[in-house]
Amino acid sequence: MAYNLLKGKRGIITGALDENSIAWKVALRAHEEGATFVLTNAPIAMRMGEINKLAEQTNSKIIPADATSVEDIEKLYTEAMAHLGGKIDFVLHSIGMSVNIRKNIPYTELNYEFFNKGVDVSAFSFHKMLAVAYKLDALNEHASVVALSYIAAQRAYPFYTDMADIKAMLESIARTFGYHYGKHKKVRVNTISQSPTRTTAGSGIKGFSDFYDFAEKQSPLGNASAEDCANYTISLFSDFTRMVTMQNLYHDGGYSATGVSQEQLDNQK
Repeated sequence: MAYNLLKGKRGIITGALDENSIAWKVALRAHEEGATFVLTNAPIAMRMGEINKLAEQTNSKIIPADATSVEDIEKLYTEAMAHLGGKIDFVLHSIGMSVNIRKNIPYTELNYEFFNKGVDVSAFSFHKMLAVAYKLDALNEHASVVALSYIAAQRAYPFYTDMADIKAMLESIARTFGYHYGKHKKVRVNTISQSPTRTTAGSGIKGFSDFYDFAEKQSPLGNASAEDCANYTISLFSDFTRMVTMQNLYHDGGYSATGVSQEQLDNQK
């Protein structure tokens, strides 16, 4: 059901790889709620994914951009504003990559070249997207920027290795830039700490399936789906959350507030 929550709003959505992507679901919901937007991803990710299909479904333009390149990001904002006919009202940062995880390198033996690449792609890219928008004055007053995070930024999850540190940096950038953006431009910046979700990227983490089942038992409401996360993201893009900023918002069915569930205890007997 649509409520026209984003009617007349213009946006940029990054990271839509395929139908399993949270960004893909956000794009579909934003379209349903009346928004117009551009889609963007790195050229290599676009070749691997199905973004053209999503563009057709949402009547959106695709603007390729490497989020680690300031020049590409400047081009992205400039072309997006020209195509959409004005400043941007919402931005989704859904970009994450760890070479160390892909290569199953333990946290205690990290390859630092890979680590730096992960930081640049998954965290510095967020700062760059915010900094370029700030410099270009590309975001409207009361615009909303959301990045996707994970609870490993606050707690130790061995399988998440260097991405835990990277997500902690991502959330710190949201808080610090959120202060400056709020003070000077009335723009809000938040992160969503989502449940383990069966996306193409998430499923590539070793042991993901076992942990997904564990989190399902831990969470009173169960794991939040990609569709649920999209709905939550839309609420943060809407005018109903104009005073929410600098927050890391748990969207996890209660997982983050539960010490242990009765179901898990019962399974130990």
